[in-house]
Amino acid sequence: MAGNSINVQNNAKKSGIVKFFKGMKAEIKIITWPSKKETKKALIAVAVVTLIYVIWVGGFDYIFQNLFEAILKLK
Repeated sequence: MAGNSINVQNNAKKSGIVKFFKGMKAEIKIITWPSKKETKKALIAVAVVTLIYVIWVGGFDYIFQNLFEAILKLK
């Protein structure tokens, strides 16, 4: 009797997993994917913003590093 309920639970879990992946596959088909041109444009925008941010943070790091070195040498 207990073995029977375990089999039912296992089957329910398996059907739940199958339902999940079937639903996921259906949702992926609904997605409107960007064109190659749009993807390239977005990639360039992200790369430019990232580069600007890296230069900005690096510049502040350099300034503060030199500032603190100068302050600590005064002591």
